[in-house]
Amino acid sequence: MKKKLSWVAFSVLALTVIGASQQNHAKDEPRTVAQVLDRAVMNVDREFVSAAEAMPEDKFGFAPTNGEFKGVRTFGEQAKHVAAVNYVLGAAILGEKVPVDVGEEAGPASVKTKAEIVSYLKDSFTYVHKAVQTINEKNLVEPIKNPFGAGSATRLALATGVASHGSDHYGQMVEYLRMNGVVPPASR
Repeated sequence: MKKKLSWVAFSVLALTVIGASQQNHAKDEPRTVAQVLDRAVMNVDREFVSAAEAMPEDKFGFAPTNGEFKGVRTFGEQAKHVAAVNYVLGAAILGEKVPVDVGEEAGPASVKTKAEIVSYLKDSFTYVHKAVQTINEKNLVEPIKNPFGAGSATRLALATGVASHGSDHYGQMVEYLRMNGVVPPASR
């Protein structure tokens, strides 16, 4: 995962530099590091939340069983996990204590229904957007405490981690949706 994050971080940084060097910006083009990173988070947010909303409530407990799927998370557990990690990453970027129960990255056990899971997920994206918007050229690569163990990380790595982690799980959720006859909203 470290190599993947490094490549993603480098790509985002390169796009930021290229974007900043262009003279003719369209009105909606990102112009700051925070805007570029937030755009990546926004894309994952939009696709991930719409996928969670598209799954019928009675399928939130669905996990594939045909093939090599022993022990995988259910659809609802996937959504709660991504939300929990969003909170962990956002708190690290902000230098704060995680503001909610993340249940060791599984999300709180008390959050069970579709409405509760979607609300927890949406709130996590709101929080991580707030965190990403504090990133600037000065603190972008400043070492901060790694929320997943010893050592340090950078805000850039953590912000790109939000996008890459969410995208990984989005791909899994798309399969779950399609196995249940639901076309993901982003594919409609």
